[in-house]
Amino acid sequence: MTPAALLPEGLRDRLPPQADAADRLLRAVLDRVAAHGYDRVQPPMVEFEESLAGQLLAGGRRDLLRFIDPVSQRTLALRSDITGQVGRIAATRLAHADRPLRLSYGGPVLRVRGTQLSPAREMLQAGAELIGRDSVAAATEVLGIAVAALIGAGLDRISVDLTLPDIVETLAGATLSPDRVARLKALLDMKDAGALASEGFADWQPLLAATGPVDTALPRLRAFDHAGLLATRIDGAATLAAALGNVPVTLDPTERHGFDYQSWLGFSIFAGGVRGEIGRGGTYSVRHDGRVEPAVGFSLYVDALVDAGLGVVAARRIVLPLGTAATVGADLRASGWITVAALDANLPSGCTHVWNGVEAVAI
Repeated sequence: MTPAALLPEGLRDRLPPQADAADRLLRAVLDRVAAHGYDRVQPPMVEFEESLAGQLLAGGRRDLLRFIDPVSQRTLALRSDITGQVGRIAATRLAHADRPLRLSYGGPVLRVRGTQLSPAREMLQAGAELIGRDSVAAATEVLGIAVAALIGAGLDRISVDLTLPDIVETLAGATLSPDRVARLKALLDMKDAGALASEGFADWQPLLAATGPVDTALPRLRAFDHAGLLATRIDGAATLAAALGNVPVTLDPTERHGFDYQSWLGFSIFAGGVRGEIGRGGTYSVRHDGRVEPAVGFSLYVDALVDAGLGVVAARRIVLPLGTAATVGADLRASGWITVAALDANLPSGCTHVWNGVEAVAI
């Protein structure tokens, strides 16, 4: 017999006050996004496996929890990410809508397994997608909204790390075979300068030094880019960093983890006191039935905000002794109180005040 309190690995109950905090933070993020003209969509938790898998790369498909639908007898899957679902909606049900199309979302996702750094399998994801553009202006808007939403949720000491996911393809062009490109990416990802030299990629070693704060990393990247193939990307990164004002921005042009489907830009968002990244995003393409649209978006992980202690509000809770008139409770709630009615002579616990028949008295 499985103990009633035992949950599968990577899953957990949210108890008071964290459950309320999660809802409050999700609402705060989505309200901030909505204020910039992003309309909310709400895709289902479950889709046909082939549809959901088609929205993900091979790595993401392994995260899908599958089961057989007793109605259709077809395989269904629980979503592991909402971004692809938003792309599907944009390419199908909203294909007629004017571009750029601004959409937002928020809800739970479930993965088959967690990681060592992030063992949770169920997460609360919120984000926004701007579909129809992947310009510097579009990326600046999206990244700025993501940072503003986190600041509005109560985070401070936010920093952003930029990456250029397609840098190898852009620079290598047709000079390297697909196998050599894959090997070069792996070595750059491992930051293995020795192996780069020994395997014939010595010319790429300076790229490893183009990391760190953008003020120093971007000039190094310009110096490495002899042919000027990265000029627009470098200019775009500089524009993004300048638009974020006092938010520290770093560059790691060869970072690829989790940026498999991004095009010219990827970004990760971090905050002091929060382990790991708290959000990520970048530019990408929405593909459906041969149609390709540029897009840029971000996803934020609300659970990280809750675990950082944000969203918990010290509410005023008042006990209404047995026999208190209903109108008294209604007036108090209209004034912002949370009322807890006593069911007998004993007063409920967890309240800050009690109604004495005339006024609220601190307990």
